[in-house]
Parts: sequence; structure tokens; C-alpha cells
Amino acid sequence: MDPRDWNVGYIAKKRAALTPRKTAFVYDDRPFTYKELNDNANRIAHVLRGKGIRKGDRISVLLKNCPEFLEVFFAAAKLGIIFVPLNFRLVGPELEYQLNNAGVRLLVFHDSFVERIHPILSSVKVEKDKLIFVKSGLPGSPGCPEWASDYYDLVKNCPVDEPQPDQPVGLDDPIAIMYTSGVTGVPKGVVSSHLQTFFKCFQNHLYFDMRFDDVYLSQIPLFHSAGLLIVVMPTLCRGATFIMRQNFEPEEFAKDIERYRATIVFAFTTMWRFILQTKKLDEIDVSSIRAVHGGGERTALSMFEELAAKGIHMQQGLGQTENSFMMLLPKEDIQRKMGSTGLPSFFGEVWIADKEGRELPPGEIGEIVARGPTMMTGYWNMPEETAKAMEGGVLHTRDLGYRDEEGYFYMVDRESETYRTGGENVYPAEVEKVLARHPKIENVAIIGVPDEKWGETGKAFVVLKENEEITKEEIHQFLEGNVAKYKFPSHVEFVKELPVTASGKIKKVDLKEREKGK
Repeated sequence: MDPRDWNVGYIAKKRAALTPRKTAFVYDDRPFTYKELNDNANRIAHVLRGKGIRKGDRISVLLKNCPEFLEVFFAAAKLGIIFVPLNFRLVGPELEYQLNNAGVRLLVFHDSFVERIHPILSSVKVEKDKLIFVKSGLPGSPGCPEWASDYYDLVKNCPVDEPQPDQPVGLDDPIAIMYTSGVTGVPKGVVSSHLQTFFKCFQNHLYFDMRFDDVYLSQIPLFHSAGLLIVVMPTLCRGATFIMRQNFEPEEFAKDIERYRATIVFAFTTMWRFILQTKKLDEIDVSSIRAVHGGGERTALSMFEELAAKGIHMQQGLGQTENSFMMLLPKEDIQRKMGSTGLPSFFGEVWIADKEGRELPPGEIGEIVARGPTMMTGYWNMPEETAKAMEGGVLHTRDLGYRDEEGYFYMVDRESETYRTGGENVYPAEVEKVLARHPKIENVAIIGVPDEKWGETGKAFVVLKENEEITKEEIHQFLEGNVAKYKFPSHVEFVKELPVTASGKIKKVDLKEREKGK
């Protein structure tokens, strides 16, 4: 056996052998042992093999957080199949693009998404006998449609022995494609390998001094690289316990801290905002918490202070799908370096570069660039985009920042026009591309603006065609079914013209400056 013929599927296999009766995760208050997780992953792996899915093929899941998500992921890892998790907030055209772009052969989906999937069946490459239905258990949910197979019927009689891949699965093989939109409006599939996933596990073990008896609480969706690769995989690799629910409920989340004596907690800034609004943190015991991570968007200093007053000391960090968790602010520096995204990770080098790629001294603003074994392999079937993003083996994040004299990093802005709303990336070009098709709109530009509830939200500057009128509601109606609702601009301003450069490109920096001046 080649020593590099090792893969992420071994996490489930080895844990089942070493700690079979230990609780791997708790799902909606029902504990699952490491043996159960591995047995169920093996069952669905045999289903995949029986359906002719082989190493290098792509399969997708459109699932809320649930045991089946992890079972399919580990099954794919064991067989060298590339796992493509889909954002369950996306609508038909967005799902269609990602499924076809990745060449997905098989799709596992929750019952709540039947009406979203059915209209696109004739236009996706997923094979007709490879649509697998998962019941959520929610009241009023539809049954399995005639055009799909029931997950539990498929796995109930399958063996639990370890599946054998048709070819060896090694550390350098791809394990997942996770889509993140680009400034061009075309989503890009970020490819990660088994080796990168292991390094992300080790990195998080070091970040939080993760222990065998840790209880990790997070309700970040598993389709996020943060949820799957930064929270769950390190937890399971370490043999700790993960607390999972199908849906995020702020009050329930707060209660779970005390109910399960959580030691590590991770929630996006928007989630913390909702949790604080419930006032439940005033009523529960949070003394079990050893580490708290947050972020996902710009976080007001007042939130750090409000959480700290309740005994919750949140560590800010910086990462992206292309290079998860590049840095984290050490716990002992939360007050001293408030606002910093922290220090580079153990398994990564990060620095500030000018436009020529030269490293800048402390205090000077430039692009945050990085390299190391947690960096993506590249973008799926996009060699030119990959070459730009990873020129010279260095990842160009397109984020602007600086570092201080002690080496702590601070993010200033995004070089791209990306903004984050509720922890989700929104790429204005994607929405602008849809609105450009509206018969009444001449031109449009969207920027991110501060929002008390979501951190940031979109504002559209719209130039109408001559003698035309339109309302914000009509704009939202036009976007309906074309982009997810969280991407809808909350604010619309009608303008006679947009600021442009000499070459005719819209100067969004001018729009941002104008908003700051209000």
C-alpha cells in the first residue's frame, strides 16, 4: 500500500474502531455513536457503488444539517467520489448551473426541496435513477416522489462492511467542490483535497487546543466550508462530540450551551445578534465554554463587549472557501487587539502585498495573500481563474488589509465588491446580471451597506430607461426565482446616471464614498 493512499474516510473508520460507543454527534437531541456513523456511511457507500458511481465522479447533496449529510460525505470520501454540497437557499437556475457545471451524476435531497428540484430535472445532468429522497421528519412534508428513490429503502438492507473503491484513494485526490460566486457573476467551484482537509483538522486542533472530551456547538450550515471542514471534520477527527440541529433557532442555541455543557461554540455574527436578542444568555450557565469563534462579516466592537459582559469572549478570525481559517485572534489578545483578525495559522503563511506582489511593511494597506497546505487545489474547470487566484503558488484573497508592528492583521475592505449578509457572501455582479435583463432598467450597480440586523445588505443604484417607472417591489419580483432572497438588495435608489471611469467601468468606490457621507 502506498503510504499516501490514505483518505478522509479513515476518520469515520478509525473512530469506529477506536471509540465505537463514544457519541460522535447529537442531532436534534438524539445521540449517534461513531460506530453508527461509520456503519451508516458504509451502507450508503454500497448504494453508490451499486449505482455505478466511481472514483472521480461527482455527487451532490441539497440537505439541511442532518446525519445523512455526514453519511454521504464519508461514503464519498471512502470511494474517492467528489462531494458537491449545495446551498439550500439557492433557487432553480442557481442549482441548475452548479449541478451542470460540476457534472453531478447523483443528487441526495431533503423533502422540503422537492418543488425546487422537480422543475429543473429535464435540464440537469443528474441521471434519472440517481435522485435520492431524504425525509426531514417535519410535519406536513411531502412523501417521496415517483421520480426519486427513498434513502432509507436503499440503505436498510445494505452491508456495513468497509466498501472497496475501484481505485486507490489518496491524499492528493479531490474530496469536495464548494461553490463560491465570483465578481463576474459566475459561481466558481473551489476544489479541496483529502490532504488539505486533514491539515484543516490539525489546524483547528491547535487553534482551540481541541480535546477528546470537547463538546462543539455550532449550527452553521454544513454546505459552508466553515460548517463542514472547520467545525465538524476537526471535531470528529479528534473524537469529540458535535451538537447539530436541522435548523438554527436562537433561543434553542442558547439553551444548548447549558444543556450539553458546550466547550467550543461557533456562530456567525448575525447568529450571535439573534441569540443576544432572545436574552437567554442572561438565564443560562455558560461556564463550560472554553473557546468561542465568530465572524463571517464585519463585527461591531459593541457585540464583542456585550458578549464579554456575559462571560463569552469571542475570537475573530479570517478565512474564505479558498483557504479556510487563515488566521485567528488568540484568546488572550481579544481586548488588547480588538478589531484584529488575528495571527496567521500554524499551517499557513500570510502577508500583505502591493500590486507587484512585494511584501509591504507594517501599517501599509495592501492585498492579503497566503500560501500553505490548507489552500485550495483550484477552481473546478476554470484554469484561467485558478492561475489568477494562485499566481506563483500564492493565493490572492482580493481582501485589503494591513498588519501592525506585532504581526497582527486587520482587514480594511474587499478588493472585490463582495459583501456579507447574515454570514452569506453576496456578489453584486450576479444580481446585476439578472436585473440587466429587465426591460425598464438601463443600468444598475449594487454595493453592500451597513445593516443592523444582517451586518450588511445590498443597495441598488438603478438607472431607468427613458419614461419608465418601477418600484422596489417590482425589482424583487423580477429577481424571484433567479437568485436567492438573501441576495435581494434591501435598498433601491433611482439615479439619472452612474459614476464611471474613462474606460466606462462603474466606479463603485464613488458610490461607497457617497454612502459613507450620508
